[in-house]
Amino acid sequence: MSARPVCPVEETAVAPAPDWWQSAVIYEVYPRSFADGDGDGVGDLAGLIARLPYIAALGVDGIWMTPFQPSPQVDQGYDVTDYCDVDPLFGTMEQFESLLSKAHALGLRILLDVVPNHCSSEHPLFQAAVAAGPGSPERDMFHFVTGPVDMTDDDDAGSASGAASGGSIDSANDVPPNNWQSVFGGRAWSRATPGSATDTDWYLHLFSAGQPDWNWRNPAVGDYFDGVLRFWFDKGVDGLRIDVAHALFKADGLPDSPSTGGVVDGLRSNPQVSDQEDVHEVYRRWRTLAEKYEPHRLLVGEVNLEPARAARYTRADEMQQAFAFAFVKLGWDAEAWAAVGNELEAARQLHGAAPTWALENHDIVRSVTRFGGGELGSVRARAALVALLGLPGAAYIYQGQELVLPEVDVPVEARVDPMWARGGVCRDGARVPLPWTDDATMNHGFSLAGTAAEPWLPVPSGWGTHSVERQEQDPQSALNLTKTALELRRQLWKNEIFTANDGGSWRVEPGHLLICERNEHFLVAVAMGAEPVQLPAGTVLLSAVPLAEEGRLQPNNAVWVLRG
Repeated sequence: MSARPVCPVEETAVAPAPDWWQSAVIYEVYPRSFADGDGDGVGDLAGLIARLPYIAALGVDGIWMTPFQPSPQVDQGYDVTDYCDVDPLFGTMEQFESLLSKAHALGLRILLDVVPNHCSSEHPLFQAAVAAGPGSPERDMFHFVTGPVDMTDDDDAGSASGAASGGSIDSANDVPPNNWQSVFGGRAWSRATPGSATDTDWYLHLFSAGQPDWNWRNPAVGDYFDGVLRFWFDKGVDGLRIDVAHALFKADGLPDSPSTGGVVDGLRSNPQVSDQEDVHEVYRRWRTLAEKYEPHRLLVGEVNLEPARAARYTRADEMQQAFAFAFVKLGWDAEAWAAVGNELEAARQLHGAAPTWALENHDIVRSVTRFGGGELGSVRARAALVALLGLPGAAYIYQGQELVLPEVDVPVEARVDPMWARGGVCRDGARVPLPWTDDATMNHGFSLAGTAAEPWLPVPSGWGTHSVERQEQDPQSALNLTKTALELRRQLWKNEIFTANDGGSWRVEPGHLLICERNEHFLVAVAMGAEPVQLPAGTVLLSAVPLAEEGRLQPNNAVWVLRG
């Protein structure tokens, strides 16, 4: 049996859903690693513009672009110096406007990242705060807290004057304001001006020392970001993905976090910096702003909380979507998938918004590797992608997921992730430039100019075996499977077999057969055990790999089944 649909659904003329994002599949582009238009080894807007037809041909509804705004690139763009411009590393505002126009002409919507929890230590407002000194209104835009006098002569590389490297002072008086730790490892505080007897302030940075946190209890911060949103919405951007959406507000008074064994693990185990009730008013305000535009703009949150808490961010007057983080982290385990699926469905019933599904992004180990690696991981990743696209709600796929790219073990000397330098965890392996061609020339087609510098992250030998070029020529490739699944998904929406009211009833049947019943007419089945299992009754519309035996679903395969 072919991996293509065996029972195509007849198309009928049905009005589209009033809110396009309810059925959308969004393709995440990490610009540094997507396509290099000028040959400097770094992906850019020119490269993305040139490759837009590829994205449109996949059949997705839009693109989410990670940050391309001006930045010293301490955290690959998540340390912003100007929220309303384009970093010359990636191109110009004129190129972005061209990208937006050409994407819209291809039927692709554009979502941008906004980073409201923190900025760069080189941001003009933070530099003004450092210069203004303790107690100034400028410092109230951030979290500056007075600490003990520090007379050391050590040049703190983690201070505002040298924030990129995140060093520290060895001093008896080096006592930060509380026990909070950075997500990247080490304490979440650095000196504003180390060695000063008159300026003993510390500033908060939940990430690197080059990323000071905004003080959202100061109304001026909210006003500032209203302007940021209006700027991009006025440009015609279709929506925003909100970075670290649950952490803007910190507990009043910045108290110590309860800890186990003296360890407070950044956002993950620190209730004082996560999910404060005040944050919801920000998204009510932003939703009101987003709905002043026609069509309404989309807000999707990076809300890394358990499903019941994350769903509160998608109440009717807040964001329309929040990523299902409990799902994106799963391994190959039927019981775990079913448990998380039912949690997400319970949250949907309580708050109304369907889950926003993803299995990969630029911060997560690629699913091929998470699901076992090698050929086994590749087969499972294909099945997982088919399952993902059949679930109720919107879906996000990460560049290269349609090629079932594995995680790359980037050589230690070539790693640039600040999380690796400070915390021993490296995200670079999911960010290696895409292979466009089988031939290694021009960095496997990543660089489109006449000459090409080495890519910003090295590509492994044999990278071209995963290339777009090779997979386009193979009818059974993961790339062509993705196109098939997206086209069939579109047909099912048009024929109202998929609807915005669909839920998800999850269960595990004997043999570790995972079932998600989307509605009375449709289910997804994934064989996660070691032996073939009985196919559910109905017509198989799509199979991740050809079925090997009539009436049986082989291990590590997924199918869409139409019933009734």
